[in-house]
Amino acid sequence: MKLLALGGAGAMGRVAARVAAALPGVHELVIADRDLDAARRAAAVLAAGSTVPVRAARVDVTDRPELHAVLADADAVLNTVGPYYRYGLDVLRAAIRTGTHYLDICDDWEPTVAMLELDGEARAAGVRAVLGMGASPGVSNLLAARAAARLDTLTDVYTAWPVDVGPQPGSSPADTGVRDPNGAVSAAAVHWMQQISGTVTAVEDGRLVRRPPLRPVVLDLPGGHRGTAYSVGHPEPVTLHRSLRPTGDAANLMVVSVGTAAYLDVLRDDLDAGRLTNETAAADLDRPSVRRTLRAAARAPRLRGPGTLPPFFAAAIGTRGGRPAAVLARLDGAEALLADMAEATGVPAGLGLAQLLDGTVESAGVHAPEEVIDGERFFADLARQCPGVEVVEEL
Repeated sequence: MKLLALGGAGAMGRVAARVAAALPGVHELVIADRDLDAARRAAAVLAAGSTVPVRAARVDVTDRPELHAVLADADAVLNTVGPYYRYGLDVLRAAIRTGTHYLDICDDWEPTVAMLELDGEARAAGVRAVLGMGASPGVSNLLAARAAARLDTLTDVYTAWPVDVGPQPGSSPADTGVRDPNGAVSAAAVHWMQQISGTVTAVEDGRLVRRPPLRPVVLDLPGGHRGTAYSVGHPEPVTLHRSLRPTGDAANLMVVSVGTAAYLDVLRDDLDAGRLTNETAAADLDRPSVRRTLRAAARAPRLRGPGTLPPFFAAAIGTRGGRPAAVLARLDGAEALLADMAEATGVPAGLGLAQLLDGTVESAGVHAPEEVIDGERFFADLARQCPGVEVVEEL
């Protein structure tokens, strides 16, 4: 197949393209980016260690004719252009129109809802599309499905990722890594500000609802893992509601220090009041202002910390053998992987792409990872790609 790595010059795109270049189903790889010079540099690095042809192309995803032309020339597209609440829906629509198979790392719940609604169009076009195949969403979804499979009935399901605890260095807002390699505020950071403000989707009593983010969720999980995490907007509640059908609650959570949770809460207030945009809030998180730091310090004593919660996990709560039960699924030995956002997101994307290209993902339509990705194979592939990483389940 001829693979188009859209946004392949970015940090996550470069990692995903590196993994994809080694897949047996890829016969040509095109690194496409708005910055042609960056695309050429990324292509040159990949070409030096690849047995398949690698070339660069310039494309601006907001230019519809340009986007359609580059997609029409590819069999499949790996889309790492964010933030997805701005660009995801249009790129998927274009891929469906050009008959191009599709995989992305979409981490915004709003376009996820809209993109899932294109399922019928994708089926009619014979296009196979997988949304959100990164770390979270992606690995988190597959962990949730694995945990839920150990239960007879499912009430609640949670996915969680670390901000500044576990493998992440430091404990202050400035340590959260919101700049890209060029020093600009990253699309991931802009996405993050979008998802800590306004209202986000969660599941309550088995129904999708809209709630303010940064709600504390107290968890008491197997293995002595206890603590408080904070809700954040993400696709997992949307897709797990559809695939696993929990009868209780579902949310995506941040495992975060009290100090950073308090600072995020201050930013949320200013975002909701219109005093900050997503971009200016992300920049402020990188260089906290004195006034917001003082406001956060006043709020911190009222918040609870992560305790002994693992940094990255999924938890399923329900019944097993007629009794209440909980299952915790987490990655062991993944500290180095999780400490690098580009690796943590790009490697799963590449491994998920392998299943799209070889037909393991066989059904046309728009799918969440847990619906079509073979989890056992994925985690085996992840262990080979990242030696020492394995799934641990605790009941």
